[in-house]
Amino acid sequence: MEHQPPRPGGRVTLEVVDGIAEIVLDRPSAHNALTVTMIGELAAAVDAVRRDDDVRAVVLRGAGGRAFSAGGDLGELIPRLTAGELEVLIPDPTRRFFSDLYVPVIAAVEGICVAGGLEILLGTDIRIASTTATFGLPEVRWGLVPGGGSHVRLFQQVGWAPAMQMLLTGESIDASHAHRIGLVGELVEPEKVVERAWEVARQVARNAPVAVRTAKEIAVRAWSNEARFALETDLNRRVLATDDAREGPAAFTERRAPHYRNR
Repeated sequence: MEHQPPRPGGRVTLEVVDGIAEIVLDRPSAHNALTVTMIGELAAAVDAVRRDDDVRAVVLRGAGGRAFSAGGDLGELIPRLTAGELEVLIPDPTRRFFSDLYVPVIAAVEGICVAGGLEILLGTDIRIASTTATFGLPEVRWGLVPGGGSHVRLFQQVGWAPAMQMLLTGESIDASHAHRIGLVGELVEPEKVVERAWEVARQVARNAPVAVRTAKEIAVRAWSNEARFALETDLNRRVLATDDAREGPAAFTERRAPHYRNR
């Protein structure tokens, strides 16, 4: 699959080399924050990988070296979500990022990985992170809640106390903390992140493909998260309908403290 020419506003690219698909979140000027178009392109890339029986592993990374992803574009995505268009982010309430992809996904995390970027990360399987990477779910600071699966997956992956601290304080954690709680599996120097992710992907790709995909499918399906994801979607609609959900992002973009009215 060939790279496509760049477009203003960012893009998501997919290229397959020797049975390994590389998906790149490519909007480095905005820390790879996702536009609605990019979210659609990411879904299309996942569909393409799912249909290609020759793909044995996926490497997922952000472009530019400064960020994996800062999440959704506040200027475009949040106004549409608060207007009731939740389907632009979650077209199927029972699914989240990579939740129905049984090809292993190896994340290469450089720099910032927050909000929707962290929610994408939670859908990956093996995580190689830079020693300088940072992670967080700041949504509650801006009148929102993370709606991309964090209320389900984060607890399953790091446990109750670390998950609640991240969800309720909105504070970011550094790479060593993320590694200690099991959010990422391996830390390497910044210049080695992508190289190491590809090394792991090649190791996975050398294994028997049916066995690898089945191992992941058993692990994913054993959680039976569909109903949990649907619950998150339902309750997220309640938050997005509040005045506070509009005030928080407005305050963020205007670089001022938000004034919440509890409604």
